[in-house]
Amino acid sequence: MTYPDTQATKALRLALGQQLADGGYLRSAAWRSAVNDTPRHVFVPTFYRQVRGEWEPVTGEDAGYFDAVYADTALTTQVTDKVSTSSSSQPSLMVQMLESLDIEEGGRVGEVATGTGYNGALICHRVGDKNFTTVEVDSELAQLAKARLAECGYAPTVITADARLGFPGSPPLDRLIVTCGFDAFPYALARSVRSGGVVVCPLGWGNARLTMGKDGTLEGHFLAGGSYFMKVREEGGTGSVPYPGEPQSISERASLLDPGQLAQEGFRFVQSLVLSEVGEGTELDDEGRVAGHRVWSRDGSWAQVEDGVVWQGGPRRLWDAVEAAYTWFESHGRPVRERFGVTVTPQGQTFWLDDPRQHLPVAADIAPWQF
Repeated sequence: MTYPDTQATKALRLALGQQLADGGYLRSAAWRSAVNDTPRHVFVPTFYRQVRGEWEPVTGEDAGYFDAVYADTALTTQVTDKVSTSSSSQPSLMVQMLESLDIEEGGRVGEVATGTGYNGALICHRVGDKNFTTVEVDSELAQLAKARLAECGYAPTVITADARLGFPGSPPLDRLIVTCGFDAFPYALARSVRSGGVVVCPLGWGNARLTMGKDGTLEGHFLAGGSYFMKVREEGGTGSVPYPGEPQSISERASLLDPGQLAQEGFRFVQSLVLSEVGEGTELDDEGRVAGHRVWSRDGSWAQVEDGVVWQGGPRRLWDAVEAAYTWFESHGRPVRERFGVTVTPQGQTFWLDDPRQHLPVAADIAPWQF
């Protein structure tokens, strides 16, 4: 069910546009017009919030629905096996990425992870639906988004596919925006962008703005601010890393790092570059302070830290890597996100600080994604 666009909803999105402009996220008249004219509630007729550990739907019949839809917050829009698997991203993050694309008139724009279709509607407003193609791995989401875009008068190309295999349709693209989280950027997708084209994509807990070089190398820096998108997934999947349970063979030693230090500004971003394909869980005491932390990976590696002791098992010592990353982060003066960059080639990707020749010493290069 969708709800009519009223003077009240128009006023709410004008207020959102003003908020985003005041915050420095909306910088151009074209994107501000897109936000002011696009009814977000059409694309989010229902969202979900957690109440006492359970997901509950919120619709236009519920108090506070419209205020929430036009607030600068992310909204969970799909839940699979009690795990959030799709969302309407935080508007300030969305427009920061769109502004960073530097879209040119008549340019061909591609999107990976259609989601609700709201981000696609903003792009259609900016470049026209004939110049825009969006790809979604979830067929149900793709169909819903296509219908909602049509309700707003747009008919872009909406394709159900896994874009990690390459962008379907007829590339090359002038601009590509990705709105799901990658650990490694798939080079098959990079091939879809023309020389000089721009990609904005979440990698780890940051957004990278990359340019395609004449030699086929995709390279660039990270944008300011965090990035917390749903992880890339297959249809029907959750994108989360399943908890492997405790390994049979476990080592024990004193931890060099207190779990509370993980919240250090900027460090979580560095950790996300160093450790890919991991899950984490933090344990709090009765007063809400960090009492312990667990981290695990798809290969069965596992670590638990509590009371100054770390237990580790599996093929990799995950906590050793976290400690090494933290030592590096502190020794380099806690560098901000914008100093970091990434280079993507057919052989894999490499993260660096300030200069592509200065690889992060604590981060292993990530091999190309394989399907």
